Amino acid sequence: MGKRYNNREIFRNESETYEDVLEKRRIPYVRQYGTPVITTPTVGQIMEFNNLDHMWKVGDRFWKLSMHYYGTADYWWVIAVYNKTPTEAHVSNGQILTVPLPLERVLRTIRS
Repeated sequence: MGKRYNNREIFRNESETYEDVLEKRRIPYVRQYGTPVITTPTVGQIMEFNNLDHMWKVGDRFWKLSMHYYGTADYWWVIAVYNKTPTEAHVSNGQILTVPLPLERVLRTIRS
């Protein structure tokens, strides 16, 4: 399993737009990561996951759910993407979120 930056194109940004910033920081370039391609699982794929329901409550955070269900906070974004809730501000108290398991299979499905 990889973190969210694994398998992403890494490129050097030496754009003249950032010339002043690069000079002030005394660095030749900025390392940037390409935009990931994340696909939405099909209904058939979703049916193959072990989906657990979690009722959102005060104090919940995506990283806390990731820690609880996956054993690491690194995969908070999987729960957010899977539930089509880009930020915690998009979740209401009492809302049921789905936590997909097993993580390895989910990652293979949503990443290309």
